[in-house]
Amino acid sequence: MADLQQHAEDVHAQFSDELDITVDEVRERLETLVNDYKVPADEARRSLVNNYLDEADMDREQLGGGGGNERKALADIDTDEEWLDVRAKVVELWEPRSDAISQVGLLGDESGTIKFVAFQSSDLPELEEGAVYRLGNVVTDEYEGRFSVKLNRTTSIERLEEEIEVGDDSTEVEGALVDIQRGSGLIKRCPEEGCTRVLQNGRCSEHGEVEGEFDLRIKAVIDDGEEVHEVIFDQETTEQLTGVTLEEAKEMAMDALDTSVVADEMEASVLGTYYRVRGPTLGRYVLANEFERLGPVDTEAALIEARSI
Repeated sequence: MADLQQHAEDVHAQFSDELDITVDEVRERLETLVNDYKVPADEARRSLVNNYLDEADMDREQLGGGGGNERKALADIDTDEEWLDVRAKVVELWEPRSDAISQVGLLGDESGTIKFVAFQSSDLPELEEGAVYRLGNVVTDEYEGRFSVKLNRTTSIERLEEEIEVGDDSTEVEGALVDIQRGSGLIKRCPEEGCTRVLQNGRCSEHGEVEGEFDLRIKAVIDDGEEVHEVIFDQETTEQLTGVTLEEAKEMAMDALDTSVVADEMEASVLGTYYRVRGPTLGRYVLANEFERLGPVDTEAALIEARSI
């Protein structure tokens, strides 16, 4: 139980300035999740942190809203569950994939860009594409090395009459696509508000067993001849890369009674091909915002080169 004690102390330190809680109370809630509900300790901690974030959110709302946090450049955001103020331009708005989300899109400042999400329950005024805002009291989120910011009920929104030249934080990778990793193809994500985690055997690591929502992605490995790069293609770029749409993928899986056929089909169409991929680097992944097919791998030349080494 030493791990639970450390978890309890860490969570208490995170929220003790905002909530009237003790280390013993935190530990008791963790023990209930772990012992009574058989939730792994790390998942129990994440679930409890989310609950405390909601409680802190309500307290801020009663006190009249946010602001006054540390202000960070978007490219410097590298911590999960941190309350911040940002000054940014709405670079692009996307169509929400969930009824619980009111707006989703891309924010940008001089340092780069980051995804943002606003929820229907937050009841916030809508942001306009191309406009610049000072956003107070946003909370950061991280998943698979990718950071985003969430607008919540206490987020303050102030439109600024100024312009921001958005910095380019993209990287470019060029090489042969040599592998498609596990977790590619037709997947299911958690449908809970604000959660996009991929389900494993129908279970979300935070919300347990849920009825997931289908999505497409490819987790590819591209070899540039000197090092390998892990690249993630989302639904849109996966459809462009493979020619397989989400609806077609679901039909393929239904016909075969097996979702793995989708990844097999995609692998056959892209493996051994040269690509140039461009997008931001988040964690160990390059997120493919755009790509260009350069042609098939010259296997004979590759063999000659390998024999000469």
